[in-house]
Amino acid sequence: MKTNRFWRFVRMTLAIVLVIIFVVTVPIVKTGYDMYKDATTHTSVVDRIERLKGEENYVGIEAISTDFLEQVIDSEDRRFYSHSGINLISTSRAMINNVMAGSTVEGGSSITQQLAKNMYFSFEKRYERKVAELFVAFDIEKIATKDEILEMYCNIAYFGEGCYGIRAATLHYYDLEPIDISTEQAASLVKTLKSPNFYNPNM
Repeated sequence: MKTNRFWRFVRMTLAIVLVIIFVVTVPIVKTGYDMYKDATTHTSVVDRIERLKGEENYVGIEAISTDFLEQVIDSEDRRFYSHSGINLISTSRAMINNVMAGSTVEGGSSITQQLAKNMYFSFEKRYERKVAELFVAFDIEKIATKDEILEMYCNIAYFGEGCYGIRAATLHYYDLEPIDISTEQAASLVKTLKSPNFYNPNM
């Protein structure tokens, strides 16, 4: 009898937890989806990509140091070439850490998600924005190849001191084209991506 009561209690507790998760999650997903629709209705993903590729300092992936590309993947999204827009392992780990911390302290975003955020959204850490960037990330993955996504990310990422994109950064910090930077310079720029407001090669 005690065993039956225990399992009834466990089932009831799990049911309550699931209901709470559902009640909390649904409005966030709805708001995030509305943010996504509003952003992409105003400027489609295809148009936003074309605009990005038309910028003055935009460079193709073949014109970027392979050391930099490899280090970016190793630092930002090791499963980049195997997932479909979201790194489930990193995202799950970030969610657990955020719950334990009681606030958003870790992103866990894939390179595609970071590209989506830089294309459309602010840097405010809101769950609704994370949902919106997920929808955009899935759209990007349908339109572009992995190499194109990596290329675009390198061309839109912020490297501090007003430098948006890898070419602006390498010219500013080293007076070199992206293809010509050393392994050490590449590592320094990848480190800058983590915290451009608190670290860059000039510090």
